[in-house]
Amino acid sequence: MKKLIFSIITILIIHLNTVAQDLSPYIKVGETTKSMQAITDEIISTLKSNAFSVLGNYSPGNNAKLKVIVFTNEALKNTVVKVSDRGALAAAFKVGLVEKDGKITISYTNPDYILRAYLRDNYNSFKAVFEKFNKDVKTTFASIGNEFTPFGGSEDAEGLKKYHYKMMMPYFSDPEELNEYTSFEEGLKIIDANLKAKKGETVEVYRIVYPDKKVAVFGIGLLNKEDGEAAFLPIIGEDHVAAMPYEIILQGTQVTMLHGKYRIALHWPELTMGTFMKIMSTPGDIEDTLEEVCK
Repeated sequence: MKKLIFSIITILIIHLNTVAQDLSPYIKVGETTKSMQAITDEIISTLKSNAFSVLGNYSPGNNAKLKVIVFTNEALKNTVVKVSDRGALAAAFKVGLVEKDGKITISYTNPDYILRAYLRDNYNSFKAVFEKFNKDVKTTFASIGNEFTPFGGSEDAEGLKKYHYKMMMPYFSDPEELNEYTSFEEGLKIIDANLKAKKGETVEVYRIVYPDKKVAVFGIGLLNKEDGEAAFLPIIGEDHVAAMPYEIILQGTQVTMLHGKYRIALHWPELTMGTFMKIMSTPGDIEDTLEEVCK
């Protein structure tokens, strides 16, 4: 009887530990004294050598001390799009490089964190694919650094699928509608033209297009000095630079973005309300800019 009780208690502890697992939005790989260009080239080469596709890179806010490299692989890209409610937003992951005091810190967005948040109840349906992606990313970066320290706050793994910052704040399921077109092709053409024209002082960092599914994701740098990345990143924390660029998603005839009060909070979960109030206008500014890109 004692053995049975002990077994039940052990199972319950394991279950509780699993349920209560906390995840952070970023993983720190390590630090380097190499130049920004040298470490950027090394990371891009390493990713490509390990069967990842490098989608683009840029300096958020035109800050030479910040760099983001965007990557994916075929298995992830072709799996997340199966989730019809904007699953393709989870196709791209980012490396963040931050230079301070002669050293560059290397980090990346935690796949387990982002995939659970964006795919929600659908995460477990493709869990094996996502776990392999997570493992492959870590294996790839093992030649760059060896820390692999989670940082940037934490959230309960199970709770990420219904994440929101505070009561009355938006969820993943509360996107902002930016425009609607007569066809997917028209939307693609308009967005493409506006990005080439750098409307709203933007820059296209990457795009992923699924023509057969009529889905397209664009990662867009926000370079306006007054209300873009240069204005809000120093306030909420440049260490989280791998959160950028911001995305829009065209599905069928409708183009949307994640609500700023959701997306910013998800990537900066430690933000106090006081700090959040300092960027009170940022969610609206981002929406206005991306709406301009979609008109």
